Amino acid sequence: MDLVPRWGMKSVRRIVWRKAINTAIFRSAIAEGIGTFILVFAGTGAVMVNSLGDGVVTHLGISFVFGAVVAALIYTLGHISGAHLNPAVTLAFWRSGFFPKHKVLPYILAQCVGAIAASTLLLIALGSVANLGATQPLNDNWLQSLVLETVLTFILMFVILGSGLDRRAHIGFAGLAIGLTVGLEAAFMGPITGASMNPARSLGPAIVAGIWQHQWVYWVAPILGAQLAVIVYRQLSNGFREIK
Repeated sequence: MDLVPRWGMKSVRRIVWRKAINTAIFRSAIAEGIGTFILVFAGTGAVMVNSLGDGVVTHLGISFVFGAVVAALIYTLGHISGAHLNPAVTLAFWRSGFFPKHKVLPYILAQCVGAIAASTLLLIALGSVANLGATQPLNDNWLQSLVLETVLTFILMFVILGSGLDRRAHIGFAGLAIGLTVGLEAAFMGPITGASMNPARSLGPAIVAGIWQHQWVYWVAPILGAQLAVIVYRQLSNGFREIK
């Protein structure tokens, strides 16, 4: 049966367009899931290996791993999915107007699934070591971690907006700038809060290790910090437009 006369060319084009969009969203979400898997596998894996090896990786080494893997993934997946790798970043991109609403949920779900898969594999491969790299406030001081994680994510998102999203930024340096920021913040604040800045990164180890105390902090603080960064950067950058 000829579908074109029955439905009309506009209907056929609409169906083809929707299928193309759904395929693109699926591929982007899969890329986000794989990227977040790699991030958690490498970063929290370094935490676990450091514990197994009696400090062989060192805290600075762990910080370097987190920063390096983020930089590498931005250059690898940036042109496929945008390399958000972080629900707080995805929500901030949506708030900034540079990311469509219909992609938000698929991205966040993929990021969380990727993180949980990475922690599951690490548990199987290395055992129940170092709480699987779960993030927890120092001395159960959730208020301290709430404030610090908000500030840390504000800084990270501010760098992301300025180096990666703003069209006026120097091309090719976003991955380096963002990776260095992640590594720097993990180095100086990791012992206090875990320097998560990423709800998915905290969720994976928390679910697999069964550590839920204060985990809400690692959702509220990163999302709040990233949203504040969007508000501030939008004002400073004249709405991401040239300042006349």
